[in-house]
Amino acid sequence: MIVCVCRRVSDRDIERHVRNGCASFDELQMDSGVASCCGRCTDCARDVFDSASAQNASPHTHFLPAQIPFAA
Repeated sequence: MIVCVCRRVSDRDIERHVRNGCASFDELQMDSGVASCCGRCTDCARDVFDSASAQNASPHTHFLPAQIPFAA
């Protein structure tokens, strides 16, 4: 669905930005232009961004891989 009509940004565009490392809504605005024109889409864009960010967070991102002993 189109979230931002002014800049033609869809929910899939926002999700793609998050998957590619976009870490904040401000960064999303700078990269995509979403919610930077008339502002009517700001709430929806934030909701989509927050949802995508939550889905993108992996429960394993806080753990380092186990170290395997190396036999010399």
